[in-house]
Amino acid sequence: MKIINDFETFYKENDYQTAITIGNFDGIHKGHKKLISTVKKYAKERNLKSLVITFSPHPLEVIRKDIPFYYIFSKEEKAIEMEKEGIDYLFNIPFDEEFSKISPEKFIDILVDKLKCKILVVGEDYCFGKDRMGNFDMLKRISKNKGIEVIKIEKIQNNYERISSTRIREALKSKDIEMVNELLDKKYYIFGEVVKGNQLGRTIGFPTANVITSKNKLLPPDGVYITMVSYKNNIYKSITNIAKNPTVNNRIRTVETNLFDFSGNLYGEKIFIYFYKWLRDVKKFDNIQILKQQIEEDVLYAKEYFDNLEDN
Repeated sequence: MKIINDFETFYKENDYQTAITIGNFDGIHKGHKKLISTVKKYAKERNLKSLVITFSPHPLEVIRKDIPFYYIFSKEEKAIEMEKEGIDYLFNIPFDEEFSKISPEKFIDILVDKLKCKILVVGEDYCFGKDRMGNFDMLKRISKNKGIEVIKIEKIQNNYERISSTRIREALKSKDIEMVNELLDKKYYIFGEVVKGNQLGRTIGFPTANVITSKNKLLPPDGVYITMVSYKNNIYKSITNIAKNPTVNNRIRTVETNLFDFSGNLYGEKIFIYFYKWLRDVKKFDNIQILKQQIEEDVLYAKEYFDNLEDN
């Protein structure tokens, strides 16, 4: 997969005609995967290149600057997931106020002239152009005159409920990790670099990897979670604490993971933390010894959880 960040680069470097799908693709959930798989199907059948267009930053960051926006998957994580999907090109359109004012007609011209679009795959409620004035009917009418075939994908549902990034955010904020994973069709994860923390864990027999995440990554609420860590193609069962640790008066929200049966130095390394289940809320303990006892119980519970998964 090649990542491109501007129209001119693609236009100058490629003579390929393309099958394209467009969206924010935050989370790359089941609905997004249907769009992507359809693009790949048509690209293969018509000898085209598959191209996914997304936006950076997210349009809401530009349109509603007063409200912070957090991503289910960071820009780096989104690229990782798109690579897994096996597309030819990921195009991060630089979204700014000027781009937000492009008319629907002008946007279609760009797809034809700059990206050589022949197939365009969109969701049934797709809107585009200035003030989202362009809808599917307009898209189909304009595209027909431009030589683009437009494919509409119906909504994907989960137990009669539409799958959306908004629904996934709601589930994540309510600590329903199992639902998040079901809607994503994969495990929610954090990808980040391990840095030095306060090193309290190692003093009580539970060393942790302190992970730095993207600043606009949507994290689960504070709490302790059952997780697995992937590092250099090895998998380690783990528990992960997300919190401003109240027992030691830590004022900075951190992501700290205790890897079971691991010994080694992870500083400076990047790891994946896959989330399976919320375990408990954060507590303030009277002393470190009580904290240690609670962690021992957390680890035991997590190990039993994974044992049950393997048995089933």
